[in-house]
Amino acid sequence: MPVSSAPTPDVSIILPCAGLGTRFGAPYAKELHCLAPGVTILDRSLEAVVELVKSGLTVRVVVVFGPHKLDTVKYLARYAGTFQLVFVYQDDASEPGLDGAIRCALPMTRGPVALVLPDIVVSGVGSLLGALRQTEVAGWSVVAAEESDPGTLRQMGALSVAVSPDAVVTVAAAAEKPADPSGYNALWGMVAVAEDQAHRLPDVARRDADSPLAGAVALMVKRIVNYNTTDG
Repeated sequence: MPVSSAPTPDVSIILPCAGLGTRFGAPYAKELHCLAPGVTILDRSLEAVVELVKSGLTVRVVVVFGPHKLDTVKYLARYAGTFQLVFVYQDDASEPGLDGAIRCALPMTRGPVALVLPDIVVSGVGSLLGALRQTEVAGWSVVAAEESDPGTLRQMGALSVAVSPDAVVTVAAAAEKPADPSGYNALWGMVAVAEDQAHRLPDVARRDADSPLAGAVALMVKRIVNYNTTDG
């Protein structure tokens, strides 16, 4: 059996693309929606990953897809020379939801792992690289933005963040799409975790689990946009 000659990656990215995106309301995958000529939401969400490669890191992107996302698989071929691409099929019957997608991808990851969502665009140059570096110290880190709108917080990974006396922003509490968003003042756009704790990453996306993000370092950016809505 042939052995892959691909180098062991320095970091791995989980890119879940198997969702139906019903809230987006378009006849095509939401991540392929054009924001400018030749630029899709997916391109914008991957900008932070491309930055990792430009910094000198070897990056593996584990793409989780379903049978309705073959156009997305084809589109991602343009990144084949930029980072290692690994495609994992998600059987929604046995591993449903975003947490199921993460579980499907984890066996293919090596090194620290970051969760990057294809329908969320994060501002801030170097934010993902900074988050991955923080995992060496804190184990967990998030790229986050301040948010006070209850409706937005109900649709996102909500955080309660606070600034410590030494000016480090940390997560006091976290919840996935909370029914009651009171007490939360931010949302996350990307999550990074050390390799030895990556097995807990699916719990980030579960409403019925204690979030492992409590205590994580938060790298704050100005804006995080969720395109999985009809109003974009």
